[in-house]
Amino acid sequence: MRRFQQVWRLWIACLLTITGSGSLLAQDLRFSQWFNSPLTTNPANTGFIPDADYRIGANYRSQWVNVMAVPYKTISVFGDAQVFREKIESGWLGLGGVILRDVAGSGNLTSTKAYGSIAYHQMLGYASLLSAGFNVGWANKRIDPTRLKFPDQFNESTGFFDAGVPTSVVFNSTSISYVDIQAGMNYAFFPTDELYVNGGFSVHHINRPRETFFSDNSFDNRLSPRYIGFLNASVKMSPQVILNPMAYYTNQASASELVAGASANYNLSGDGETQLIGGLYYRAGESFIPLVGFQWKNFRMSFTYDVTTSSLSTYNNSRGAIEFSLVKHGFYSEYNGSQRQSLCPSF
Repeated sequence: MRRFQQVWRLWIACLLTITGSGSLLAQDLRFSQWFNSPLTTNPANTGFIPDADYRIGANYRSQWVNVMAVPYKTISVFGDAQVFREKIESGWLGLGGVILRDVAGSGNLTSTKAYGSIAYHQMLGYASLLSAGFNVGWANKRIDPTRLKFPDQFNESTGFFDAGVPTSVVFNSTSISYVDIQAGMNYAFFPTDELYVNGGFSVHHINRPRETFFSDNSFDNRLSPRYIGFLNASVKMSPQVILNPMAYYTNQASASELVAGASANYNLSGDGETQLIGGLYYRAGESFIPLVGFQWKNFRMSFTYDVTTSSLSTYNNSRGAIEFSLVKHGFYSEYNGSQRQSLCPSF
């Protein structure tokens, strides 16, 4: 029984790594801090920076530490900026880009993606903003089959896998590349300097690129469109506290994910330059996600830990994913920063 469990656990890991089933883990990269990865959440977020002219950021995520011999590790860097604010009446363009790299599992399934984004933002009166954007990118995936083991390579007499035994799994290619396209829209409403509400919707893989390492064409191996919707708000509760409730939903093929929760910024310094951040989110049916962070001037660092609550905790010993985020906001000049009014509540 123990040997069977070991084989089954390894095979599940292989499936998560190399197949294109309905699982989000098998198809798209994800971050628990979706709000700190704006360009991968919605291309309309490009240049959608309520309190600055530009921003740059980086994200790191590690998960499945106890399931995979080589855990999933995802890294991204991004940057975007507002342009033509002086040339477009009550509007501007956003330009940006993001690079992602993910290494998953014993087979070193490596994903590298690079996207360029553009969005247009138009004020509607004095208290709302409508945005639309899209991005186009290049994606590459590589795998090393020699580092994988399959059930037909298990030797029951010895209780071990024998990599020298031929497997029936045949890879047509170990590296694939394709073009990927996303589009989205955002709306923001800010009637007072103490309330800000923002919602958006995006569609990913509009062109449905083909993603497979195998030659079998009997299976539709095109990526299914992924739909993402989010809603967030900022409410200034007092001169010391800003509350940020938010929710995020995504659906791709037969897989879906719902995350909701809230964080709060506490004004440590009195002038808003130093802030303490804390929050808690819940991924429905899967995990709780506590958040702690710190902001100093234009730098914000956040840390989250996914506490697994689903049956997957049996495989990872209740250990979840860790995630770090570092984001810097900035202005083109000190004068511009002193004159710009933030669209969302600030200290």
